[in-house]
Amino acid sequence: MTEYRTERDSLGEVQVPATALWGAQTQRAVENFPVSGQPLPPAFIKAVVRVKRAAAEANASLGLLDMPERDAIVRACDRLLDGEFADQFPVDRYQTGSGTSTNMNVNEVIAAIAGQDGVTVHPNDHVNMSQSSNDVIPTAIHISSVMAVREKLLPALSHLRGIIYERESLFSQQVKTGRTHLMDAMPVTLGQEMRTWREQIISAEKRIELAAEDLLALPQGGTAVGTGINAMEEFASQFVRFLCNATGYGFRSLEHKFVAQSAVDGPVALSAQLRGLGVVLTKIANDLRWMNSGPIHGLGEISLPALQPGSSIMPGKVNPVIPESVAMVGAQITGLDAAVTAAGQSGNFQLNVMLPLVAGNLLDMAGLLTSAATILGEKAIRDFTVNTDTLDKGVGRNPVLVTALNPEIGYALASEIAKEAYQTGRPVIDVAEERSGLSRDRLEELMDPLKLTRGGLAG
Repeated sequence: MTEYRTERDSLGEVQVPATALWGAQTQRAVENFPVSGQPLPPAFIKAVVRVKRAAAEANASLGLLDMPERDAIVRACDRLLDGEFADQFPVDRYQTGSGTSTNMNVNEVIAAIAGQDGVTVHPNDHVNMSQSSNDVIPTAIHISSVMAVREKLLPALSHLRGIIYERESLFSQQVKTGRTHLMDAMPVTLGQEMRTWREQIISAEKRIELAAEDLLALPQGGTAVGTGINAMEEFASQFVRFLCNATGYGFRSLEHKFVAQSAVDGPVALSAQLRGLGVVLTKIANDLRWMNSGPIHGLGEISLPALQPGSSIMPGKVNPVIPESVAMVGAQITGLDAAVTAAGQSGNFQLNVMLPLVAGNLLDMAGLLTSAATILGEKAIRDFTVNTDTLDKGVGRNPVLVTALNPEIGYALASEIAKEAYQTGRPVIDVAEERSGLSRDRLEELMDPLKLTRGGLAG
């Protein structure tokens, strides 16, 4: 049976599991919010811990915190950042809108660890000195989001781009039928198609980088409402100095701290760009699914790696499981972004009151996209094979190639030639030879599929 100890806060006594490092306020939150069973992500908890560590150093540098208390807080934070006591943060992410419960959870655990080292540290008076949940949680959102983007997501996208680049160079001369409205169109190369994916990713990366750059500006020091009450004027600058030293990132103090406490415009902007990346990855996934479709009665242009049996009843069926997984991630990202957008509208005067939702969703989005980009590159794009015969045969019989004849024979006659080729199933060049008045050699020059992929006037 679980044993308990009695803890006290301003509302009275609370029974806390005897082995727990948290105190009364955390326990009340555990009991008040049995909502999802999902605590905030470990990366977010670590960001709050980084805030506590830098705040302790800043307060000590300003003569507000004695060295024994500072050292004890720093040691406790370092242990938490190393992964110790990871099970001591049970508060559900659907909690008080300011994230006060999580802020106090971290304060209480740090104080308990310091106490184990023989130093008496108070969760509010020492660990939370010069701070409020109202600036700690927005600051932690910025820190955790920046680190997730720069340390995980952007490297994963760079790796995906590298895989695409390697493969597009292999297929720079492989002509295939282009498609608009899912209908046959003028030819392109498979390399051009893959470069399009790569360029989309490059653009998405740039937009994400810009959004993350804005989050380097932190509201820490604004305390309760943005004015900085109960914090020295120098606290904010000292805080970012110690935080930058510890993380290596160029964090800076937001001049008007009200902005990032009363609103979450920066996180909302990052969420939008993460949604945009989800759209890009979904587009690539859907292209792969169509190209792989068949293999008999679909496009059958490529064959994705066979990773697992595709049916519990149809033997031999293999499905495009990786693109399907990535497409589901894209759909989930859209939903998470919609929730962040709604949360961004929930700022009232000096505080947004959906901060934990924003914190959790941004990290969930970055994590899902990191994984999706990785498996898309490694398990789908790197090793698919090209069905060259299918591509070549399709291009050669494509009546839309007659488009190249427009400048010499006019749209009307070209349209008639294309229609006859469609109706008879004959190669369009044979019909054009009969009806255009152009020689076979000239037609082959004008309708060379590879040349047509380079644009401009044919011939």
